[in-house]
Amino acid sequence: MSLSKKRMSMSSVRSESPLAFVAAPNADAEDWTKAWQDVQARDLIDSPVVAVDADTSVEDACELLLSKDILCLAVNRQPGSSPHFTPYLGLFDFSDVNSFLTLAATRHRWTTEELEEKPLIDQIVAAAKSGRVPVHLVSNLSEKNPLEILPHNANIISLLSIFARGTHRSIIRAPPPSTEYLGMVSDRGLLAWFNAFAQRTSSLHSFLSNSLSSLSLPSMYLYSSVVAAKASDTVLDAMNLMSDEGVSSVAVVEEATGRLLSAVSVTDIGKIVVPSQSNQILSTPLHQFVSRIKEPDGSTDGADKYPVYTVMPSSTLLYTMQKLAATNSHRLFVTEESPISSTPSFTNPAAANLCGIVSIVDILSLFARIANLPDVDPTRMQRHRRASSTSSTSSRSPRADYARSRSSSRTGYLRNSVSSMEGFQWAERVPRP
Repeated sequence: MSLSKKRMSMSSVRSESPLAFVAAPNADAEDWTKAWQDVQARDLIDSPVVAVDADTSVEDACELLLSKDILCLAVNRQPGSSPHFTPYLGLFDFSDVNSFLTLAATRHRWTTEELEEKPLIDQIVAAAKSGRVPVHLVSNLSEKNPLEILPHNANIISLLSIFARGTHRSIIRAPPPSTEYLGMVSDRGLLAWFNAFAQRTSSLHSFLSNSLSSLSLPSMYLYSSVVAAKASDTVLDAMNLMSDEGVSSVAVVEEATGRLLSAVSVTDIGKIVVPSQSNQILSTPLHQFVSRIKEPDGSTDGADKYPVYTVMPSSTLLYTMQKLAATNSHRLFVTEESPISSTPSFTNPAAANLCGIVSIVDILSLFARIANLPDVDPTRMQRHRRASSTSSTSSRSPRADYARSRSSSRTGYLRNSVSSMEGFQWAERVPRP
């Protein structure tokens, strides 16, 4: 069985209905919810709003992400556009970068019919043929990065209603009459707040001491799978897989044993592939790429790290939340056994029996259910992304031709990608007037 898109069963971990979970005591849950309603979302702001003009090139926007070491940009509306409630038309982050690079790498696989079915892709193609793709065309190309804006008096419940459905950040308005914006709140920031709240709320601390196996967490039970690539697959394979499956990271496993080695995320793609001075990086095997991801650990930031962070079904939810915060991760892999070694090196991977993922979104969706928020489905956005993926068409191969080219730009590969879209493949695919 190929592991290039491996789906691993959860049945050995838990067989109950995904809607059956350890419920918080009603009286306590009501008290928690009342407390959450009294906390302002603006108190959780953890990053400023950094905006770029709509006509800024994708290359320059990505350069800003890298040079400023930020995860997201707001994209301004184009001058002369009709009046709107907000000056922003969308957001741009590394998920969008991955989707754009995947499109560029598989450009010659698109048919005229497919382009006609996806007008936005057609516009990106046309812009690339002119040699410059404006960032407004790529804003939320991944469909993982929607623009969410909350009023200045929004509270924790308001944040939950957004983040529990899969969105990762929200912009907070300044109090009227100001038309300014105070900053962004991330789902990671909200999880950190819940962690602190639990430390001073004994009843919630007790509830969070339940094990993962006794709770309904969507990644472990509703997805019933772990999206994984084998260690010998290429970087482009992983990029395609993330785009096709609507996820922001994939597990990397040994082909022979299924042993979990590490993970590759869209952020890794943005920070390593984009600055690369050669398109050959797309053909790099994942086991080598993971070594590059881990290369700075301990040498530049003074911190030794495990190749991948895991928890077990017996781990408590509180421990999982604390580990997510301590490792600055967005998700943890769930294994049925503890890692075989505590030595923080790539050569000592986690034990086999990878059985699931638990993410920040999963945990926040549980808090949303505690607060009785309606229509909480953290899988909806992922299902939509899978259905409308920019690369999930049967006529295209997960691999691309790797042109040899060089650039001195920090965004070397990204520049090469835009340039390569001008090539004869597009001329052959796009009908002339």
